[in-house]
Parts: sequence; structure tokens; C-alpha cells
Amino acid sequence: MSMAYEEYMRELVKPMREELTSANFTELLTDADVESFMETAEGTTLVVVNSVCGCAAGLARPAAIQAVQTNEKKPDQLVTVFAGQDKEATAKMREYFKGYEPSSPSMALLKGKEVIHFIPRDDIEQYDVEEIVANLTNAFNKYL
Repeated sequence: MSMAYEEYMRELVKPMREELTSANFTELLTDADVESFMETAEGTTLVVVNSVCGCAAGLARPAAIQAVQTNEKKPDQLVTVFAGQDKEATAKMREYFKGYEPSSPSMALLKGKEVIHFIPRDDIEQYDVEEIVANLTNAFNKYL
């Protein structure tokens, strides 16, 4: 791909990245970042697999943020990888989602390295933000 295309895509996704990072999600940009994080992960982690997809990702990001900001019980860590942009990081994170098909956007609640709740794209794109928030907060209340 051309450098012009790469730069265009970096600029296009910047606000999508910032939506999560400004809400205290840590971006894992490389496979080494993911590996390092997962090797030391303790407690619970919400992972958002971010995406450019307008309909589903435009619901996933606000739902994840709202669930974390409004629920009494919260994961210990908040991280994100960006499908289609940080390909190696996303592939490495998906290795930890054993038994789940790759899906973007998606969200996984982990306890240590184990997925205890997973929300694939199919459970995002056909729902409204409030329903996705309820899905997450129910998981937080059940597992945290």
C-alpha cells in the first residue's frame, strides 16, 4: 500500500482511537504490547476490538465507555486493539479469545487470560447503545 493511503487511514481512524483512549482505555499497538500486557494481566480486563465499521463500531465504542463510566462494578484494566489498523496486535489478542471467531468490533471481558464474557459484532450491530451497555453491565455485575 502507498504511504499516502497509510497516512490517510491513520488520520481517518484518529478520532476513533481517541474516543476510547480519552476514556482511559490503553491502546495495545503491537503484538509485543499485547503479549507484555497479557503476561502480567491480573484481575479483570475489558478488551475492545476497535473497528472502522461505522454502524457497529459507532455503537461499540460509546457503549463500552458508558458501561464503564456508569456502572459501580468496573474491570481493573481497559485496553483496546484496532482491527484492520494494528493487525499484529489484533491477531495476538484474538489468540486469547479461544473458542470465539474473529469479530470486529467486539468486546471481551477477561479474568486473567480467560474470556468470561464475549460480545461479537452480531451482538452489537443489531442493538442500540442501551442494550449493549446492559449486556456489558450485566456481565460486570455477574463476574466482577
